[in-house]
Amino acid sequence: MSYFNNPDGRMVGRGVCCLVVDDYDAMRRVTVNQLRQLGVDQIQTAKNGAEALRLLKGQRFDVVLSDWNMPVMTGLELLQAMREDEALFNIPVILITAEAERTKVEEAIAQGVTSMLLKPYSPKQLMTRLERALQWKPRAPSMPGYGELPAHGGVGGRVKRSRLPGEGAEQRQTILIVDDTQDNLLLLSELFKGEFRVWLAPSGAKALELATADDPPDLVLLDVMMPQLDGFEVARRMREHPVSQTIPIIFVTAMTSADARLKGLDLGAVDFITKPIDPETLKLRVRNFMRYVKLRKDLQAEYDDMVAAAELRADVERITRHDIKAPLAGALGLMQVLLGDDNLGRRQTEHLRLMEESVMQVLNIVNRSSELYKIETGRFELHAVPVPVGDLLRRIAEMDRVTFVEKNLSISVDADVPVGTEMPQALGDTALCYSVFHNLLKNACEAAPVGSKVAIRLRDQNPLCIEIQNTGTVPSTIRGRFFDKYVTLGKKGGSGLGTYSAKCLVQAQGGEIQLAVSDENNTTTVSVFLPRHSP
Repeated sequence: MSYFNNPDGRMVGRGVCCLVVDDYDAMRRVTVNQLRQLGVDQIQTAKNGAEALRLLKGQRFDVVLSDWNMPVMTGLELLQAMREDEALFNIPVILITAEAERTKVEEAIAQGVTSMLLKPYSPKQLMTRLERALQWKPRAPSMPGYGELPAHGGVGGRVKRSRLPGEGAEQRQTILIVDDTQDNLLLLSELFKGEFRVWLAPSGAKALELATADDPPDLVLLDVMMPQLDGFEVARRMREHPVSQTIPIIFVTAMTSADARLKGLDLGAVDFITKPIDPETLKLRVRNFMRYVKLRKDLQAEYDDMVAAAELRADVERITRHDIKAPLAGALGLMQVLLGDDNLGRRQTEHLRLMEESVMQVLNIVNRSSELYKIETGRFELHAVPVPVGDLLRRIAEMDRVTFVEKNLSISVDADVPVGTEMPQALGDTALCYSVFHNLLKNACEAAPVGSKVAIRLRDQNPLCIEIQNTGTVPSTIRGRFFDKYVTLGKKGGSGLGTYSAKCLVQAQGGEIQLAVSDENNTTTVSVFLPRHSP
């Protein structure tokens, strides 16, 4: 096996730049060797997640293969850091682990892992996951504001995954029996052929050919005393080849010395059985070990199922959000038309206001999970229209007066516009503007002390400037990171996505956002600048 190909025959490995992260030098070399066997010619390595992160910020990589447990920064911590960085968000990450609790795997999936590989794995398994990773489309991590991953994966329970590229229907496990004596081959094959697939090799050379093929055996029963290539030499060469280096070996030999046993174990044998064999004892030993092999395969399949379920859930959520946004916007527009009817009674108006608030809150959730995701992945397209920012600010302020009535806040909306002059409009997206000002005003009201004032001012300039000021100051420890993702301090249940999403949604409309804190006046002001609509 040299390269893996796309349907069009193009060698995927060529031109692909991989970053291999592992704290063990031997494992880094093994993975690099496997990648080179697949045709990957651009490979860099790192000893831990922190070193990997520095490399990722300095050059382009197509995929990251990272061990899970490492000092300084683990693979999971590296994954989280990448998914929180807009520049690294799109890079697929394959996490490699020997042991992982289900809850940890769920955490990796929630963070947006591309694939999981359970050690030991074959180059074919690596190939299928690497090929899939190169076709991977990033999905939003299941963090606060994005939605939660179900406890057992999928929508409404376990989801059967589609098979990975190169995987066939489930088949029986395979045992390769190696012996230069024909009678021994027949005896051992009769013991196992009813329970496992059995391959026979009458020589060391044939054994190496089968053990290093694209579809290697799950276990090798290896005689030691053979002409030309003895069992020890076969084992040594197997351990040097990326396909066969992790295949378990059981030596079956007439040699009984302690030195022979130690040499076999040093070559990575999992057991050492002396001839003449006891058939029932051998069957039990092989069956017990193959049960362990099957458990590892089942665990890998479960991890694949969990990743596939998360991807399916993300696809369903994206489709649902896309389909729900248009009717919500239509319902909101209809309610706003009705609210302009002077013939409505007070109770009817109040009910419509409550309905309007509910629809706007749902739109805010959709924007934060759908549009923000598109912005982070560079797929958002703005279709700018005139936005009546003044009306929007007044409606949001009116809703927040009700929401924060127990805090007795004074929420005012003013505009630096001469009397009799038409209110200026922004040029952007109405739903995104609602989400921006809903999040910022909510944040200001939550931070403002009881009985204090929150002031909103629309400044008539180009670009338009909207200032939201509240009493109280942002803690100095987070001022420099106020608009960063997941930054929050002292707010119970805070996700740290409100100001981050406001920044992203403003920038997506060609605007800017700024923070100004006055310790002297004990005030915090957030200023939003949006392109001005020119009639």
